[in-house]
Amino acid sequence: MRIEISFKGHTIRGELFDGSPAVEVLRELLPLRVRGDRWGDEFYGSIPVAVKVEGLSEVVERGDLAYWPPGRALCIFWGPTPASRGDEIRPASPVAVIGKLEGDLSALGELEDGDEVLLRRA
Repeated sequence: MRIEISFKGHTIRGELFDGSPAVEVLRELLPLRVRGDRWGDEFYGSIPVAVKVEGLSEVVERGDLAYWPPGRALCIFWGPTPASRGDEIRPASPVAVIGKLEGDLSALGELEDGDEVLLRRA
């Protein structure tokens, strides 16, 4: 499913992957506003999704959207976090990758603690 994430006058497009229980629940909640915090080059915020997921990843890629089960949070990754080793992108703990953002992601660097993103169908 094609999506857009909007914040601070920017819009970035991407997709949510089919098949994940987290995506199936998330689809029903769109459009969804997520207030979050920044941790290195990751933005994460609680969402009303509590599902059991498998196939968790300890390292993700630039632009990955993920569901973080312990925090019931949506995570947006665009660079290293405090847990990263070298150039890798490492979440605080394993996440389920549920989608991917595309194009120029540099505007994500403007996100700060307490900001809000809007996730909606494209």
